[in-house]
Amino acid sequence: MKQVHNFTAGPCILPQQAIDNAIEALKDFKGTGIPVISISHRTKEWESVMDECRSLWRELLNIPEDYEILFLGGGASMGFLYVAMNFLEGKAGYLETGVWAKKALKEAKGLGNAYAVASSAETVFNYIPKGYEIPSDLDYFHITTNNTIYGTEIHEDIDCPVPLIADMSSDILSRPVDVTKYAMIYGGAQKNVGPAGVAFFIVKKDLLGKVSRYIPTMLDLRSHIDGQSMYNTPPVFSIFVMNETLKWLKGIGGVEAIQKVNKEKAELLYGEIDRNTLFRGTAAVEDRSLMNVCFVMAEGYENLQDEFMAFAKAKGMAGIKGHRSVGGFRASIYNACPIESVQALVDCMKEFEELHK
Repeated sequence: MKQVHNFTAGPCILPQQAIDNAIEALKDFKGTGIPVISISHRTKEWESVMDECRSLWRELLNIPEDYEILFLGGGASMGFLYVAMNFLEGKAGYLETGVWAKKALKEAKGLGNAYAVASSAETVFNYIPKGYEIPSDLDYFHITTNNTIYGTEIHEDIDCPVPLIADMSSDILSRPVDVTKYAMIYGGAQKNVGPAGVAFFIVKKDLLGKVSRYIPTMLDLRSHIDGQSMYNTPPVFSIFVMNETLKWLKGIGGVEAIQKVNKEKAELLYGEIDRNTLFRGTAAVEDRSLMNVCFVMAEGYENLQDEFMAFAKAKGMAGIKGHRSVGGFRASIYNACPIESVQALVDCMKEFEELHK
């Protein structure tokens, strides 16, 4: 069978170790004789998975004890509403860096006074705004650290005079993070830490309960803290695979180790994009994402786009079509994407260039 190199943006490639262990758990979960998708979330066997998963998160990101770790359904899109419901009292600021940042801001505007402090919309979000001032009277400042559609990324933890909240859906655990700089970090699992169906929330407990509005029970993060992420039935299988993915990450050396690998993969692919006469990158060089590499045909070669797409597909490249809103190409090279796949894509681009000399 032809080897397939998976560059899809999400649900994305997962470690083979996590997949294999999930397959076994679908047959028999921890010797119970019951598949993991049928296990009661109130059994001691399942509670041990929840405990281990929280412990791995805390260890991998050095999360302090005054932060709670939650695993909830609804994805990051529901997280947009969790943010505003639980933190917005007077005024909130957002850094508008792409589609998902805009959607997060939309939810906040529906509940109160929220606005974009800075935006890169005027150039179709091809850079991260800089030089802006964060007002000191905000309830919080919200950022989206990695922008999957446009291929830009905030590479460092910013200093912020107000509580900082970050959607880290697509770059969480790809680099070390100083959790103490954030009021909350959240995101969907389906990029770096598991399959679709579960979202993670890392929240500083003493910042909750400050708003005067009524918060519906299911949207109140305190309900889920009190329920240990099991106020209602949790997405059991997704959490199981997340736990297995975290075990894999710990086993290869943690976030410090994977950061080195991620930089190597990105340098390899961006290096070819910059060298190859047929292609060009779309994001500002200093803001290029290490997770989502976006590129298009170079000027004068736009007519080759469909041909390259077909050529790459024939070579086993899957999921490199750019988002429907921007076109072009996108290679998502998340944690579990092996450097061998990136090299295969580079070789494919070189071969295509040779054909058109």
